[in-house]
This record gives sequence, C-alpha cells and structure tokens, in this order.
Amino acid sequence: MFWRMTGLSGASPVDTILDKENFTLEELLDEDEIIQECKALNSRLINFLRDKAQVEQLLRYVVEEVPEDSEKKRSFKFPFIACEIFTCEIDVILRTLVEDEELMDLLFSFVKPDHPHSTLLSGYFSKVVICLMLRKTAPLMNYVQGHPEIVVQLVDLIGITSIMEVLIRLIGADENIYSNYGDAMQWLENTDVLEMIADKFSSSDSPEVHANAAEILCAVTRCAPPSLATKICSPSFVGRLFHHALEESRPKSVLVHSLSVCISLLDPKRLASASYQAFKSNLSHGALVTASPETVDGMLESLGNLLKLLDTSAENVLPTTYGYLRPPLGKHRLKIVEFISVLLTIGSETAEKELIRQSAIKRSIDLFFEYPYNNFLHHHVENIIVSCLEGKRTELIEHVLNECDIVGKILVAERLSSLSTESNGPTVPSEERAPPRIGNVGHMTRIANKLIQLRNSNSTIQAHLQENTEWVEWQTNVLVKRNEVENVYHWACGRPTSLHDRGRDSDDDDYRDRDYDVAALANNLSQAFRYGIYSNDYIEEAQGSLERDDEDVYFDDESAEVVISSLRLGDDQEG
Repeated sequence: MFWRMTGLSGASPVDTILDKENFTLEELLDEDEIIQECKALNSRLINFLRDKAQVEQLLRYVVEEVPEDSEKKRSFKFPFIACEIFTCEIDVILRTLVEDEELMDLLFSFVKPDHPHSTLLSGYFSKVVICLMLRKTAPLMNYVQGHPEIVVQLVDLIGITSIMEVLIRLIGADENIYSNYGDAMQWLENTDVLEMIADKFSSSDSPEVHANAAEILCAVTRCAPPSLATKICSPSFVGRLFHHALEESRPKSVLVHSLSVCISLLDPKRLASASYQAFKSNLSHGALVTASPETVDGMLESLGNLLKLLDTSAENVLPTTYGYLRPPLGKHRLKIVEFISVLLTIGSETAEKELIRQSAIKRSIDLFFEYPYNNFLHHHVENIIVSCLEGKRTELIEHVLNECDIVGKILVAERLSSLSTESNGPTVPSEERAPPRIGNVGHMTRIANKLIQLRNSNSTIQAHLQENTEWVEWQTNVLVKRNEVENVYHWACGRPTSLHDRGRDSDDDDYRDRDYDVAALANNLSQAFRYGIYSNDYIEEAQGSLERDDEDVYFDDESAEVVISSLRLGDDQEG
C-alpha cells in the first residue's frame, strides 16, 4: 500500500466499508488493506474492533476449528487476519481482551483436553498469547495464576512446538519477560512445572514431546528465575532425568534428549539455539545455571549404566555408499560421547578420575577408529583428546598417551590409510569395489599437530613422542609434507580470507586486500582453454581476453572476478 496524501488519493477500501450503514466484521476481514489500516491506527476501524463483540468474534476465528467443508476464507484467511490484528499490539484491543474474564476463558479454552489442536490454530493461539505476555504481562500472569490448570494443560500439549514456545515464556525462560516482570512470575517458582515437564520423558513415546521437553529445560538452564534455576540443577532433578533416560523400555529419544539437558546444565552456551547476542543478553537478566559439584556427582552416579550403552550387541545393518555399518553408531551413542566431552571441559577432578576409572575416554577413542566416516563422532572425540592433553593433570595426559595409546592408533590408521577388509569392526567395506580411504584423516592430523604444539610446554608429551621412533619418522616424512600441502596460504590460486580478517567494516576493503597471484591465475586459465577444457564459445572469449591482456598488461581485481565467474559458469554448463 502506498502512502496516501490528503487530496491526492481516494478513501481506502476499509473506510468505504465503514461508511456503510450496515456492515459486518467479515467484510472488513475480507479486505486486503485491513492490517495496514490497523498499523496506521485508523481511529474509526480501531473503535469498531475494540468492542467486546468484535474481539470475541476475532478470538473465535483464532481458537475454534471449523468443519472441513467450510469456505477457505473461514478456514484460512479469517483466522490469519484475526491473529494479525491482535499482534498489531493495539493497546485498546488488547485491553478489552485481558480485562474481560469471559474473553480470556475463551482464549484459553483452546488448551483444554477435549478441544482439537490443529497445527495452524496452535500457531495463531501461540502468537496471541505471546503478544499478551509482552504487552500485558501483569494481567495475563494474574489470570494464569488464578487458573493453575492452564499450566498443566500446556504441559500436556508440549509436543506442539508453538505451545512449547508459550510455555518457555510462561515459566520465565525468556529475557524480555522475566527481566521486566519478575515479580509477577514468582508464583510459578512454587509449582511443580519442571517436574511435570521432565516426567514427559516417561509418560510419552513421542520423539517430538521429548525434543520439546528438552528444549524447555535447556532454555531454563540459560535464563530462569532463581528458584527454578536452583531446582533444575539439584541432584534430585538430575537423578529424575537419568532415571527416565536409562529405563530399558523407553525409546532412545528419551536418552538423547535427557542428555541434552544435562549437557546444557554443564555448559549452558553449548546448546543455545538463539544467537550469541541473545545469549549475552540472557546473562544480564536471568540466572545463568551452572552445575554444582553435587550436580556433577549426581550425574556420575549413573555414568556406569550410561557407558554400558556404548557397547551394543545389536545386529541391525545400515547400507552405505562405501559398504555397510553393522551396527550403525546411533544418535544415543553419539550423545553419550558428547556428554563425556563436556564433562571433561568443566575442570572437575572427580569427573576426570571417574572417566578414567570406567574407561570412558578409551572407549570413545576406540569408537573414533571403529567409525571412520562419522564426522560428528570425530569432532566430539577430538574435543575429548584435546581437553585431556591441555588439562593440568598429568594423570589424564598419561591415560590418553598410554592406556588409550592415541599415538599408536593414529600410526596404525595412517599406515593402513584405507578401510580394512579383514577387520571385525562395525564398518565393513563393499566387496564390489576397492576399499575407500578412511574419513578421519583430517581429525587425526589436527590431533597430531596438537601433540606437537603441546610437547614444547609439556615434558610428558615430549618424552612420549621422542621415545616412539615410528612417530618421529611419520612426522618427518608424512605430517610435515601434509601440513605444507594443506597450508592454504601457499596455494598458487590465492588464499581464502583468514578468520582474523573478517572484522572489516567494508566488504570492498576486504576484497581488495586479497593477495591473488593474478599472473598464475591468467596462466592457468590460458592453459585450461588451450587444452579444450571449456567449450568453443569460452575459448574464443578467453583468447580475446588474453590478446587484450598482451596489449595492455593491466589486470585489476574486478577483471579477475569476471574471469573467475566465467570459469564457474563454464563449469556449470559443462557439468
């Protein structure tokens, strides 16, 4: 809609409807410009919509399901427009809603057990309630406090993501609400809402319910009222989570998402779904939950039963492009390894000793080599190894070097380099093709470089590496050359922008500072065209460009970008 100027444009279609003696709400909702008129604060329109009868009808569009044979306008357009009117945040309309008990009862009738809960209307209901939380926090919280069954009903609908978002804000795990209206939410701290959410791991088999329950609890660890923060990191609550996670009859999704909550307790930044800036704002508003030594001890009590799950006897087979996995790693084992990696980052001596005693680190490293194509696993195991090597405790370093024999296992894997056909491990190559190269070489290279880096400051690592003649030979003949080849700053085609160069204010300045070897680029392009790699059209175009370059030896950054773009275009067309 264009801006209207008095005398230069006619009345809006909404005003035309309002000029009628008899008109209906449906006529207004059917008009495409109604939302723009609401945002423009059309006084005649707002005075009509603020009436209780109109607000009630708008609510019915939002919360009431219609028969399948209804008109599309009634099923889709009117509920959408009604929701958008509420989220325009017009104060008089919202005030009409929150100050009327009957209208609030109608709104929250949506979460009653006997009410249908379609995904579409759940989203509209969520948007309206969140809008009220932000703009009418105190009256909304007073209403919910007077109707405690609403919290129970919301928890029962936790499998619907939009309802989950309402619950996250309702319990205070949102910096915008809790920071401004903490007093209005104190009553929630005396409820059993966290226990009700955690018990969903036991009472439901739905992976969506488990995922959303974990998301809420993780949000509480990042930003929560003080008493909720204290409750969620208590040993009893952690014990409740592990009890649900380790039940044999429960789906694996319970274990995966329960561990996600424990990981978030140990490291709240790790599972933050929002941006880093949003996380930083949480630090200044809610309580950042940190796991106490008692909480860690509560987790360690169940560590033995957890590690037993790393050794599986399942015989299921997963076909892959390189052969098959028998059995595949699985999300639950991957999550257990991630949990171990996070435990090693918190600096708990008790946790480190327990992990050594129960061979958790050794088993994780074994999985690293048993599943050479699972990069998610490789990432977590590399973090485990680096945490051990960079730690201050010699016992941990010696465990990785001696009992786990990380150096020896790297040398064996490098010596074989391809997937073994004689191995009894879970990763089996196809018999119809040559065994492929193992896929964890990059992570092994990073671990090897970390060992070399740390040996200068750690006598234990230095002595262990010097005693191993095979390592010294491999480092000299293989690792040094590999690092030279993989050093992008030495590539003739130019280097990508390094991480420390990304703070520039101007993309143009960043581009012009790139040190492309233009002569090498031009020579490579010339040879590519000369040997017929690209089509005749590109050869003729390139020959003309090279002839012009011979006449005037000037090749700026913009010209380089054009030639590079031509190359990419040629590749696309050839492919």
